[in-house]
Amino acid sequence: MTDLQMTLIAAGGVFVAGVISYNKWQEYKARKSVERAFASDHDDVLMRSGETAVERQEPVLDIGAESPLAPLDVEPGTLEVPTAAPTVAPAPAAAPAPAAPGVRPIETLAPAASLPGAKPDTPPSELAESLVDPLIDCIIPLNFEGALRGDRILPSLQKLRRVGNKPIHYIGFAVSGDWEPIVHGGVYTKLQTGVQMATRTTALNEIEYSELVTRLRAVADEIGAEPEVPDMIEVMSEARTLHRFVAGHDAQLGINLAANGAPWAISTLIGALENQGFDVRPDGRFSMPDGEGGVLFTLSTNVTLGADTTNRLTLLLDVPCVAPSRDGFGAMAKCAKELTQRLDATIVDDFEQPLSDAALEEIKGQVVEFYQEMEASDIPAGSTRALRLFV
Repeated sequence: MTDLQMTLIAAGGVFVAGVISYNKWQEYKARKSVERAFASDHDDVLMRSGETAVERQEPVLDIGAESPLAPLDVEPGTLEVPTAAPTVAPAPAAAPAPAAPGVRPIETLAPAASLPGAKPDTPPSELAESLVDPLIDCIIPLNFEGALRGDRILPSLQKLRRVGNKPIHYIGFAVSGDWEPIVHGGVYTKLQTGVQMATRTTALNEIEYSELVTRLRAVADEIGAEPEVPDMIEVMSEARTLHRFVAGHDAQLGINLAANGAPWAISTLIGALENQGFDVRPDGRFSMPDGEGGVLFTLSTNVTLGADTTNRLTLLLDVPCVAPSRDGFGAMAKCAKELTQRLDATIVDDFEQPLSDAALEEIKGQVVEFYQEMEASDIPAGSTRALRLFV
């Protein structure tokens, strides 16, 4: 290879390197220009707010020593009422401000339709109270400087929605002065994460809490926030106490119907129950609608889906999930009496003994006392709070 060729090759290499360096420099300048244009620290009227965060006043759970349904002597069918729990007093947290009149519903990270008991037209501030509830959620504030747009933080928050079987929700303090669910187009000066401390089956445990903290720190790093993590020992104590309350009020009342003659044919029975107002569910059970998209009580045929006949039906009321105003037990007893005429049946207890009207009235009175106790504990039966815990 001649000196000329070597010189030309070297010159070509220098030229190529120069072109690559120039392109990289232009790419760097363009990226910085875009970052400056969309940075959140410039003077944006959406970021200006003279409002300060409103401290959230948490409710306190205060219940009696025993559930009024626990000492039931006469059972209409199935009754499960464990003992009640001591007082729950979760740590204080910031409270949502009242909803502004005329606020229209908007698409959120957790729409109202996904929250038990919530209606699609629920105002954002009221929905925020139900999503992150200091009585049943462990609340972890996420602090950051300035303000953040919902569009920026929503993708990160979507990565952490549940630990174990415990749902996780987020709300933000908007520049408008209200706590609300995180939405596209919203601008927030602080955030709160809420993980439900108990469900019908379990309490939040140490492994789930550790997973939550680890994953939440990763999410916080993505959005430039710093979480204020509560002490694990305190959170575990509150979670166990809340779960004792849930277990102590997990009451289900059943009314049995026994065939007076031959067993009922399932094919005939389905039509009779539909005429009574029941809806057929995929699992073979029937549900009585409450008129607003919910369930008042259910009915089981007590046989498998492939069975041809049954001689026993059970109507079941999930007591803490039905509001007192709907009189779930009264409606279920009335339905049972109507079915005895339609199907030629007798209302019996778990021991196949006929159940009198006096016994049903006695149990109805105890259900009223049970509802009063739940109301006094700030977890009214049928409320969004109760449905989150018991569904």
